[in-house]
Amino acid sequence: MSETTLYTQCAEVLSLCQSLRDDLAALLDPETGFAPRLRQICRERLDDVEDPRRALAVEEVEALRMESDTWGLLQAVMPARKTAPAPLPTARSLLAENPYTPTSTLAQAIMNASALLSELVVVREWLQETAPQPQPPEAATGYWRYTKHRLAQAARTGNKKDVEGLVAHLDPDAASREEGKSLAGDDMAYEKSLAQALYLYVRAGRLEEAMEICRKAHQPWRSASIRGSLLFEWRAITTGALDTDDQDELEPDFEGWRGNRRRKLWKLTCTKAALNPAIPDQDRVLYAALAPSPQTSAVLKTACRTWEDHLWAQISVLCEEKQAAALVKLGGGFWEDEDEALDVPAEAAAEEDGWEVEVAGALAGLAGVGVDEGPRADHPFHISQLHIILDRTDALLDDFAEGLRTGRHSPASVDYPHMTRFFAHLCLFLRMIDVPVSPDAAQTILEAYLQVLELAGQRSLIALYAHALGDNAVQRYAQFLVSLELSADIEERRVALQRAEEQGLDVGMVAVVAAARTMGRALKILPPLKGPLPTPTAQTILAAPSPAELLFLRSLEWTTFRAATHGAALEQACVVLRYFLAAGRVHVAAHLLSTLPLELASLTEPEDLAVEYFWYRQFFEVRVSLERVVEFRAAEAQIVAGVVGKEGEVRWREGYKDALEQAREETVQLLTSDWLVVDGGDRRGKELKRIRRIYIPEFITRLHMMLAESRVLFPENLAHALGLANTVADSRYKLYEGFSDEDGKRLGEYLGVVRSAVVAGLEEGGSDVFRVCRGGHA
Repeated sequence: MSETTLYTQCAEVLSLCQSLRDDLAALLDPETGFAPRLRQICRERLDDVEDPRRALAVEEVEALRMESDTWGLLQAVMPARKTAPAPLPTARSLLAENPYTPTSTLAQAIMNASALLSELVVVREWLQETAPQPQPPEAATGYWRYTKHRLAQAARTGNKKDVEGLVAHLDPDAASREEGKSLAGDDMAYEKSLAQALYLYVRAGRLEEAMEICRKAHQPWRSASIRGSLLFEWRAITTGALDTDDQDELEPDFEGWRGNRRRKLWKLTCTKAALNPAIPDQDRVLYAALAPSPQTSAVLKTACRTWEDHLWAQISVLCEEKQAAALVKLGGGFWEDEDEALDVPAEAAAEEDGWEVEVAGALAGLAGVGVDEGPRADHPFHISQLHIILDRTDALLDDFAEGLRTGRHSPASVDYPHMTRFFAHLCLFLRMIDVPVSPDAAQTILEAYLQVLELAGQRSLIALYAHALGDNAVQRYAQFLVSLELSADIEERRVALQRAEEQGLDVGMVAVVAAARTMGRALKILPPLKGPLPTPTAQTILAAPSPAELLFLRSLEWTTFRAATHGAALEQACVVLRYFLAAGRVHVAAHLLSTLPLELASLTEPEDLAVEYFWYRQFFEVRVSLERVVEFRAAEAQIVAGVVGKEGEVRWREGYKDALEQAREETVQLLTSDWLVVDGGDRRGKELKRIRRIYIPEFITRLHMMLAESRVLFPENLAHALGLANTVADSRYKLYEGFSDEDGKRLGEYLGVVRSAVVAGLEEGGSDVFRVCRGGHA
């Protein structure tokens, strides 16, 4: 499984469970709920990386393992927290009804009466289930075979030197009873490895397997010692039994009684053994693990190598002590033979509160415990597990979010993607099951995960997680769309918007915000509209669009996909067209106009923008007409050369005349219609004024020259050319203002072509200067 597949699978689980957000039972299902599904994904990923071709860094493997374990912890504790427990009989009521109630039933009732104790027992089971797989010791070939052989050999030969330092007896207590004596080296090594293995089996909660190993090792007394940890159970005399249905399913053939009828005595013996320095350390640890208590905790902690070991040891002590204290208050029942029960019901609530404080303090101390193996105690996943156990997920999320804001959790770290993925899904999981989550923390964490997804190229997943930001979803998804810049073609952009709609986002608002932000980004890097007026025909003006210009052009795509956003597209189109025309980039503006939806031309609101857009369309229609004249003019050489024949010349002449007439009429109509004239000195007004100053002189000068050049074929056009001067000078249209510049160059150029036309008229004969203006010709 690749990292990409991991992101996708997590998203699929989220999407599925969001559709079940009103079904709490489904979300907390132990097999198909949210947490088990994500745990399974992590496990599959761990199995996959065992392939050498897909090896990961040690930190990544550890992060995946701990993430998997943490989802298992969440599944273990959350169902009980989110569901109301069924009313069950108390331990006192059970004893009142049946004084012979077995100890296991009383212990179960004690656990059910305390939500915290129930959770700690569940956590202990989780720690046992996630413990490393214990390895059985090598098969024994007999009981203390090497010691027995040496003793027998010494007895036969009478050579006492061979057994100096060896125990004289073979009973299990010989080594601790006979001071200064020990077993044969091989037997000592085996005893050590056996005790260590048994401890690991107890640590993993696999008592039955541990007892079976003892039997195979020819040491049944060890098996009996381990079996002593089981509480006394006898269903035949149990009244109001708890969870019997579950027990029947697990062990349908169980009949009679089982467990330890004198467990208190057994526990006292284990404690003394654990504290006895004459007993080998490995055995002391085993006894401490079987009977955890404040007295044996120091011995038990000597075997703790990982943070999980320390947590298991601490919780085991807490659970054992709580149940033992509660049994003492009950008198222990018939089978434990305790003193008379203490009658302190009024103090029970206060005592429970005090115990909760004690538990919180004991577990909080694990945040700084030293470890010999595995990740440190302050690893984010260990901190997470501790907060989940203490039901402080709100503080956990706030702390992680603060770490993201301050840089304590760096994106450069190897496990950063794993941590942000876990916390993002934790936020969403808690929301789905109605556990309070700080909005600020959730936003910070989800923002960080969105950045991880973007860096991983997971574009298709952004909308799903952006939707979880609530009020900020639109802005965040729009930010992602802006980040695409030029890397996505128009179809990819269309699909990206479609994903927003599929996730329930306001797709229209997303499109508008994305377009506006893209335009803002482009305008920051585009050159400002100031300085000398450009010449639209210059080579620099005709150059291909720069990346910044392309970004500005394509910013409009977001609002052109849907009719609902065409209003925004109209407004933004006017902004972009204004910029490019004011920059002299006519061909870029023309390309933009050709790509915009035809529906924009039919919009009438807002009126000022609709009119402005109409003006731009007229502008380019005039340019098309002028270019058509240029094409006819370029074909004149072929006509003169007689290439097209007489009929072709006639058609060309008629087409040329019509093109000139159309260009003249459209240009004059445009320039005499208050084209781009607006009131006000705001940015828009300044840009429109700049556009008029660029293109009014160009249109008039070009049209004048076209008309003047065609006078040989169409003499009346010379009068039309000179008549344009009257239009320029007319105060109603104020076209002369468009010729103003710092050095008067534009007006000088126009007056120069007017003078040339007048001279041309005089050259045709006659001394009347105004004859040509009146339409006269030789």
